[in-house]
Amino acid sequence: VQLQAFGGGLVQAGGSLRLSCAASGRTISSYNMGWFRQVPGKEREFVAAIKWNGGSTSYADSVKGRFTISRDNAKNTMYLQMNSLKVEDTAVYYCAASTSIGVVTTPSRYDYWGQGTQVTVSS
Repeated sequence: VQLQAFGGGLVQAGGSLRLSCAASGRTISSYNMGWFRQVPGKEREFVAAIKWNGGSTSYADSVKGRFTISRDNAKNTMYLQMNSLKVEDTAVYYCAASTSIGVVTTPSRYDYWGQGTQVTVSS
């Protein structure tokens, strides 16, 4: 499966963005999926994950209550709604697909990655 993340951009603190992850080559209903983010010099960080059927989700503590992960298997797309954005949310955001069972929060358990989209939050 090929993944493409888009929807990033520049937003002021307190604002909102919605990221999308469009898949091609195979239906995403075969995969548990997630969002990660990375800033230069740091390891890739878990943001949110969702089970293949949308029935279960997990969030990093830093985004809980502000971000919402969702998916539309019919559209072969996953989303990340980001509200109340903070300067520290600035990063390149990546979407990923995993064949591992359950909601997956560890980068090493993901099999496919999108190319990333930059999110910059200004103060």
